[in-house]
Amino acid sequence: MCQPRETVQRSLPILLMATGLGIFVGGFVYDVAFAGIPYQDPTPAMAADYAHHARVASLIRWAGLIVALAGAAAGFARRRSRRAR
Repeated sequence: MCQPRETVQRSLPILLMATGLGIFVGGFVYDVAFAGIPYQDPTPAMAADYAHHARVASLIRWAGLIVALAGAAAGFARRRSRRAR
């Protein structure tokens, strides 16, 4: 039977990948909800507002990708260390 600490260590990479995927999808939702489709003939204020929201959405997506990749790397490292034993 697995000890609680071992169970957490086993599920942590999966949780990180799932969290990263959720953050990544959240970035797309933010992009659609706040930035949306660029304006056809925007005023400077509208263009600045769109650029701000598009930048925030991009940062959210990159953060999600980094978290998911960290989870994948942790899972890969855990597998390699388990095989070495």
